[in-house]
Amino acid sequence: MLKRRYDEARLERYGQGVKLYWLVDEKDGAENFSMRLFEVEPQSSTPFHTHPWEHEVFIIEGEGTVRLEDGEVPFSSGDAIFIKPNEKHQFTNKGDKVLKMICVIPLKGKR
Repeated sequence: MLKRRYDEARLERYGQGVKLYWLVDEKDGAENFSMRLFEVEPQSSTPFHTHPWEHEVFIIEGEGTVRLEDGEVPFSSGDAIFIKPNEKHQFTNKGDKVLKMICVIPLKGKR
């Protein structure tokens, strides 16, 4: 078993105004999924990008939009979002507080 506070997890910068905390991943012995917490500052965004794996996102706090190739979809706390493999996407904080979201990605196919 592993128990860890998010502010003790490995931290990466993921663009300007975006922090990525690796809550659980293969370094912890996980075999199937990585769980990450993103903190996005107001008016900041993750990169507009794509990858060959799916991911599931849960919005803990805040509000914003998910940009896709065919438009934007608004979201707020309590929403769950599924991004398909190879779907180009970007999360933008449209609020005035830090956006916090959990993102789960599979390990298989990511390597």
